Amino acid sequence: MGSSSGLVDWRGRPVDTKKHGGVRASIFIHAMVLLTNAPNIANMMNIVSYLRGTMHMGVAEASTTASNYFAALQMFSIPAAFLADSYLKRFYTVLLFAPIEIIFLTGVTIVAEPELGTVNKWSNKLLSSHKWMVTSWQGYILLAVQAYSPSLHPLPCSPAAASSTTCEPLHGANLSLLLLGLYLIPIGDGAVRACLPALGGDQFDLADPDEQRQEASFFNWYTFAVSTGGFVGLVFIVWVQNSKGWGIGFAVSAAFIVLGLLVWAAAFPLYRNQLPMGSPITRVLQVFVAAFKKRSVRLPENPSELKQINKDDDANAHEVLPKTDGFRCLEKAAVETGNDAGAWSLCSVTQVEETKIVLRMAPIFVAAVLCYIPVPLLLSLTVQQGNTMDTRLGAVHISPATLFLIPTVFQMVILIVYDRVIVPPLRRVTGYVGGVTHLQRIGIGFIATIIATAIAAVVETRRKITAEESGLVDATTGIPLSVFWLTPQFFLIGIVDVTSFVGLLEFFCSEASMGMKSIGSSIFYCILGVSAWLGSLLIQVTNRVTQRANGGGWLDGTNLNKGKLDRFYVVLCIIEVVALVIYMFLARRYVYRNDQRVVAQEERKDDTGNGLAVI
Repeated sequence: MGSSSGLVDWRGRPVDTKKHGGVRASIFIHAMVLLTNAPNIANMMNIVSYLRGTMHMGVAEASTTASNYFAALQMFSIPAAFLADSYLKRFYTVLLFAPIEIIFLTGVTIVAEPELGTVNKWSNKLLSSHKWMVTSWQGYILLAVQAYSPSLHPLPCSPAAASSTTCEPLHGANLSLLLLGLYLIPIGDGAVRACLPALGGDQFDLADPDEQRQEASFFNWYTFAVSTGGFVGLVFIVWVQNSKGWGIGFAVSAAFIVLGLLVWAAAFPLYRNQLPMGSPITRVLQVFVAAFKKRSVRLPENPSELKQINKDDDANAHEVLPKTDGFRCLEKAAVETGNDAGAWSLCSVTQVEETKIVLRMAPIFVAAVLCYIPVPLLLSLTVQQGNTMDTRLGAVHISPATLFLIPTVFQMVILIVYDRVIVPPLRRVTGYVGGVTHLQRIGIGFIATIIATAIAAVVETRRKITAEESGLVDATTGIPLSVFWLTPQFFLIGIVDVTSFVGLLEFFCSEASMGMKSIGSSIFYCILGVSAWLGSLLIQVTNRVTQRANGGGWLDGTNLNKGKLDRFYVVLCIIEVVALVIYMFLARRYVYRNDQRVVAQEERKDDTGNGLAVI
């Protein structure tokens, strides 16, 4: 019976690799990823249309709100990851938080479709039986009531009045109500984002040559499931929202999430589960404190004199990390002086090395944040461009959000081609499991971002010229320029997701220690969130710097034709070029913790624990 060290089944017993984990278990994870991303991506991509159309927000405010909402979806993965790594198994973390998202969607449906039930009756029952969900439930009820009650959102205005003062945007307490509801949605989704990639990685043993290749493919197929879910959501759920109403759209979204949760939970006997290893934040802080206390202590010449750890001494020590070069000042935390009093005075080499891993990844995190700033802005601003253009496809009018099908379909195709056609020969040439290293793959995506922002600037210039030539500068829709002019920048966004998205996710999951795998996943999503918030800040700073005496800045107001979005795209392009240079400088100096070369078929981890043989 094979086993995987440190992992247990649902009953807490050591796993049998013939019965637990592997591709069979990962299929259920991919199914949940697909079913939950269908509504999440559809709602995320269509939120700008909702804010501009129903809530009458201006260009800058809608972009900022959408970017902040996108950021919150990513950032809420951090507390869930901390709980999963420290106190709960990843399976139970998802099972605990994911239903909150369902409650939101159900609450919206109840209010938007009053014939389905009475709000107070349903809410009182839920509050009495699930007191731990009180805050989320109340927030979503407020959001639902706002969407249903005319007094809590702006009155409808005609296109002719869109540029006048009678088309009043959402403001005051009603705006606060909207933001409260939006920012409560990510609570459930954050747990899914943090835990599923790490849970999927747990299903494969990197010391096994076959499972090592399967683990490399897992992240490609994980992204394929995200793309497929996005495809379903953009085709079906966006259509429901635009043609049947937001109430029915939320009901369908809830059904997708419930189905995904049920399918994923049905496979719980198959999963390999990582036991919680205590707070990683505490372990890192202990190293800093102990090293500071011993700052005047000399390091021994023989590294074996430092405090070692083995699995027999500590049940939580599922991974013993060897000593590496660099950050020698932290190694003083592992020097035994005879006066050590507890974990805040003496740490193991493994604990010190875990801290070094975090410090080594930090510069890559910062560089990736800077490189990702244009991506969420391109997503939200491109939809706003599409709203003003000719959206006809033959006799059918398409939603600008549906344009995301272009990068989504491309992602689905190229991921299959990359995983099955490109990687095998690249693996034979380079010796790397993924064909190229994680950081090389990430860099390709950042180059695509530069090209995307440059093309976006050119297309926006063309759109404004067309508006002027057609005498439609004051109009907010109907510019006689096909929305498919936006195809190139969408296509390049697809390349970014195929390369940078997968590369960053795999990089942080693989480089993190076993006790920080969920946090590694959340760090990746944190990059997306922080970059989105910085993008919102960039919009505000740009408007303030470019504010004119007779009006607002480049992105102020509700009329793109009177703004300077083309110039803003140029600024994004310059920022991305600078960020790419910084990233390349740091990436060339990064030393991987895990060797990405293929494990030799004839050699695996030997009985003495000498590590992996690579070719």
